[in-house]
Order: sequence, then C-alpha cells, then structure tokens
Amino acid sequence: MDEHISEAIGRPDLIRLDDGLVCLRFETMKVVSALAAVRRLLDTGAVRRGDTLIDSSSGIYAYALALACHRYGLRCHIVGSTTVDHTLRTQLAVLGAHLEQMEPCTDLKLDQKRRVARIREILADHPDYHWMRQYHDDIHYLGYQAVADRLHRETGAGALTLVGGVGSGASTGALAHHLRARSLEVRLVGVQPYGSVTFGSEHVADPEIIIAGIGSSIPFGNVRHGLYDTVHWLAFDAALAGSVDLLRRHAVFAGLSTGAGYLAARWEHRNDPGRTVVFIAADTGHRYVDTVFARHREAARVEDLAPRPVSALEELALPWSRMDWNGAPAPRAAVAA
Repeated sequence: MDEHISEAIGRPDLIRLDDGLVCLRFETMKVVSALAAVRRLLDTGAVRRGDTLIDSSSGIYAYALALACHRYGLRCHIVGSTTVDHTLRTQLAVLGAHLEQMEPCTDLKLDQKRRVARIREILADHPDYHWMRQYHDDIHYLGYQAVADRLHRETGAGALTLVGGVGSGASTGALAHHLRARSLEVRLVGVQPYGSVTFGSEHVADPEIIIAGIGSSIPFGNVRHGLYDTVHWLAFDAALAGSVDLLRRHAVFAGLSTGAGYLAARWEHRNDPGRTVVFIAADTGHRYVDTVFARHREAARVEDLAPRPVSALEELALPWSRMDWNGAPAPRAAVAA
C-alpha cells in the first residue's frame, strides 16, 4: 500500500500497443525524479523538513515538486511559465505551494530567462531557500533507476530502442544510462520541437506553437548529448496527428509530446522491426483538450507522415526531420555555462 499519492502517480504503466511497440505511460512523469531528488536532499542533510524548495517550471515539474514537498513536509515556491493553466494553479494553491507566474509572453527564450532571473532575485532575499535546478542538477536522474529495472524485467534483455522527449534530459538520459549499465543493446532516440537550442533547431520556427516541455531556448546541463543515437524534430501539426491517432487507435489519452514520441516510435519500429521500441508518455492529455483534441478532425493520417532524413542541422525542415546523432557533442548554443 502506498503511503502518499505521489508514489501512485509516479508509478508508470507499460502498455503493449503492438508487437514490439510499447508505451511507458505516466500520469505525471516528473514526480519520479522530484521524489527521489527530495529524498536524497533530506537523507544527506542538504535540506530539512520545513525548508523551502524553489524552482522554475512550465507546469509538470511544478506539480511534481509540490507533491514531493507535501509528502516530506517542505515548503514549495514555483516561478511558473505563462503556460501554467487554471487547473494547475488551483492544485498548487490547495497543496500549499506558492506560485509566481510570469506575465504573458510569446517569446519562450525571454520567458525562461525571466524566470531564472526572478529565482536569483528571490534567492538573494532568501539565501536559505534551496534551488532544485531541475535543468542542471543530475540529482534528478536518481528516480529513474526503478523504472529502468521494470523495463528490463518486462521487455527482456533483447535489443531495445527508447524514444522520448528530451526536455531537461533527465528521463531519457537516466533510463538509457541505467539500461546500458546492464549491458543491454539500447538505442536512445530523442524527440525535439523546432525552435529548440538543445539539438540545434533554433533557426527553424514552428508557425503553430512550440511543444511544451521537450525543448528549450536556453542550454540545459542535464542533457547528455553523447547518449543519443538519433534525434527526431516534429512540428505541432505532426505531434497533433500523433496524439489523436494514439487516442483513436489505442485509447491512450496523453499529451502533445507523447504524440510526437509516438510518431517517432512508430517510424523506428517500422524500419527496424527486430527491436522492441518503448516510447515515453510523460503526462495525460487533459491540458491539451482545447488546443489539440478539439481539433481532431484536422489531424493528418499518421500513415501519410514520414520524417525527412537529414545529415546536417542546416537541412532541418518542417514538419518532421530525422538525423542520426551518433553521440555527437552538444551544438555550441546548447552548451551550459
């Protein structure tokens, strides 16, 4: 029996969608890393019960950190993106977390920089606060060990391809690291939006919206570029088609980043059917009801979509590109100071 709801929320489901195609489905994935990180901080004495933890978030991590603080008797302060919606704001308030939300801004890079600048201002006034630094502190890798163990048990020791949105780098990076420690034949496929510096697509703009949470306009220290074998870049329209097809075909209701990962995973599986392909569904589709699922009649058939193969970042083009990364280092703009 679980002692706190966060433990249940952080436990993923493994769903076999087809022979060799598996969905690793979370209700809220970052609960896994937030819980483990906070436990480590308490165990090492870096923080004590009653202390305040602070970080920046576009939404999912804010909820995860609020749950971890609720579980362990800590205070939570979030500097939130403009993308934090009414439902999440209400949950954070009831959980006792303090949210400072940035003013509306169409420039993602400016939004992220403003949030970091605000955290520095708060820390100057409250040096006793602990900055979680989800984008840079590899303490967030810890929670994925148990998930990797389960993947190993349930998918076997054969050839495995892991597909997921890169985001902060912790989930895909940690899972690949822990699985490869077992000497498994593991390929790691990262999924990116256009406009993200992380894998060099900042020069290509998506005319719709940037897929939240899987890219970045600033460098993230937790992204270990050398772990990735392949990268897919997908635009909003392609990810929308993936999300709608995943719900229609498999009844899995998941977010926009999952739709992008699903498309990439389908392609990887079709082109190398001898491998088991696991893709990460990081959260549910509830916050995308109006922006994605209400537009289901606009969705292209996934069978009609395919990535453009590219060999250089200058060749990237909408709506979908794929490149063999082969463990290359980070692009210059993605190197964290």
